[in-house]
Amino acid sequence: MSLLGKPAPDFTLPASTGQDITLSSFMGNKTVVLVFYPLDFSPVCSMQLPEYSGHQDDFTDAGAVVLGINRDSVHAHKAWAAEYGIEVPLLADMTLKVAREYGVAIDERGISGRAVFVIDKEGTVRYEHIEATPGDYTVRPSEVLNQIKQL
Repeated sequence: MSLLGKPAPDFTLPASTGQDITLSSFMGNKTVVLVFYPLDFSPVCSMQLPEYSGHQDDFTDAGAVVLGINRDSVHAHKAWAAEYGIEVPLLADMTLKVAREYGVAIDERGISGRAVFVIDKEGTVRYEHIEATPGDYTVRPSEVLNQIKQL
């Protein structure tokens, strides 16, 4: 089920920043990059999210905000962010409700798949990439930035 060209499902989730983040709060102001990933402290995720965090200034310059989402708790997110220097907000989707709405939940494993969604300022999904397996990481931040520049 593709969300491309459709309104992004709205949500509010607790974040590693200590506050709840609501997707629709960015509408009219920022492009949003949702980065779904399976687990904190796992090998591929521990490369992916620091890489996105390292490009945070580039995303800010492009008028975008990056939000990481998975099923781990805010406490795990904070510890992982501290250990790996991750500065992007990490959202706790502990029931996988949001992952299901975006079509990336892997319920039998209790995780979300690895996926990236770009949501424009009007709240429409303009780009989506869902990896074939959770261990794949083929879409780098530079490619996502190129997608944002084309909006």
